[in-house]
Amino acid sequence: MALSTQSAYTRTYASFSGVDIVAYLANTRVSNLQGVSYSITREKAPIYVMGSANPQSFSRGKRGVAGSLIFVLFDRSAFYNIMQASIYIAHSDENQVRSVLSNIGGGTSIAQDADPNVLAMQATPAYADQIPPFDCVLTGANELGQIMTMSILALDLLNEGSGISIDDMVNEMAYTYVAQELVGWAPLPNNNSANLISSFATIDLATIPALTTPP
Repeated sequence: MALSTQSAYTRTYASFSGVDIVAYLANTRVSNLQGVSYSITREKAPIYVMGSANPQSFSRGKRGVAGSLIFVLFDRSAFYNIMQASIYIAHSDENQVRSVLSNIGGGTSIAQDADPNVLAMQATPAYADQIPPFDCVLTGANELGQIMTMSILALDLLNEGSGISIDDMVNEMAYTYVAQELVGWAPLPNNNSANLISSFATIDLATIPALTTPP
């Protein structure tokens, strides 16, 4: 009886905290992400006509998705690993490309009639805003077996900020972004907590040595 009551509650009430959620950025799991925020705004303007002080309708315009990412600063920048694995198209007026372009073909200089602002090549990002757009996927799973997920699609970094102080116990890095689309929180398909909890009651712990045998 107690098991059926517990299952009924877990089917109805699902709660998650920050420790239940893991984040993937550009298909890479990140463990130093402290917080994610987002906002969705859309242009809407009232339409007026002569003879009425009240709007007759509302015109709907562009929608924007934006937010921020906050990371804990350890011994490297928050996006250090992602930047090392990313490629973007760098123009010839950037410092990390000038030396390469000036020695094209083993010492051959760039043609005099070529526009140096048009020449470009693949390079590793030096700043976070040079990282190509990527997806951010958050997945939460609690102790009752319930799972939820959300996605921020085509996230493009804008601004980066950080600072350190003698009074700070924890150093942080903050980024702002814009995105193309956001898929809100939703339970994972085929997530049946009642079945999961019922199966927990029949598990033979002897079949799980990692949980029963001390190291």
